[in-house]
Amino acid sequence: MNFREISVPFRKTALAVASSTALAAGTVGADDHNLKIGMSFQELNNEYFVTMQEALETAAASLGAEVITTDARHDVAKQVNDVEDMIQRGIDILLLNPADSVGVETAVLAAKAAGVTTVAIDAQANGPVDGFVGSKNYDAGYKACDYLAQQLDGEGQVALLDGIPVVPILQRIDGCTAALDEYDGIEIVDKQNGRQERTHAMTVTENIIQAHPDLDGLFSVNDIGSLGALIAIDGSGQDIKLVSVDGHPEAIEAIQRPDSAFIATSAQYPRDMVRLGLGLGLAKHWGASTAPAEIPIDVELIDRDKAADFSW
Repeated sequence: MNFREISVPFRKTALAVASSTALAAGTVGADDHNLKIGMSFQELNNEYFVTMQEALETAAASLGAEVITTDARHDVAKQVNDVEDMIQRGIDILLLNPADSVGVETAVLAAKAAGVTTVAIDAQANGPVDGFVGSKNYDAGYKACDYLAQQLDGEGQVALLDGIPVVPILQRIDGCTAALDEYDGIEIVDKQNGRQERTHAMTVTENIIQAHPDLDGLFSVNDIGSLGALIAIDGSGQDIKLVSVDGHPEAIEAIQRPDSAFIATSAQYPRDMVRLGLGLGLAKHWGASTAPAEIPIDVELIDRDKAADFSW
């Protein structure tokens, strides 16, 4: 059976067993070495990544491991420098959340040369990474935009808010486009980069609405951007339906409001993602031969009916 076909609960159980085995083996051979884990985030000005950081610190504390975290602030040059600094500080495992999937390869190569086990988290990284854990981002884009098309009864003009050049964002756009292409009455009239930032996405959405006064729907590649887009939509007074990706608490709150333009988001699970990433890193670091190279995590479409019971 292909690992991709295994259910999420079974994947978690299997990896937990593998990690526990690796931990036991590593404890025997590690002497008094204090395990040191580094995680480089593309940004920490986002509750999604803050949630991930908190889960990592809790999990690492249970292992008695030291954690070093850095914030690239969407600057890949800074991220490369951050990783090189963590290598100098003696990290054993690097969890890497790339600001740029291609540009971060220098950091991956540096980690490899230093014998550091590297697992890419949330977004894949070029170079010799030891593993990858991330959401099924194509599915996330597909589910959100298929739901949008259904709510538009298969007809109307739709625009896309793109983001930074990392694989998950590209996959979300691809999934969304594939879903919308299945509806003959849906036309994609615009695609612009909202940079996954609230203020910039608001301005870009205002421009899109002005250029396309008959706009019916909007897909944003992330919830922070969608919250800025929501301000623009509400300010326009037009009936434009909004869908997104993440499951951010503010987005979930917005979806629950009566008559909200924000109708759904494809939710990710950041706590599970970093826990699985750490488990995979431990397994690889301590030589577990059966640990997978990649762990894809399912996403769930959260609409108004599901929003009240959802949280990260």
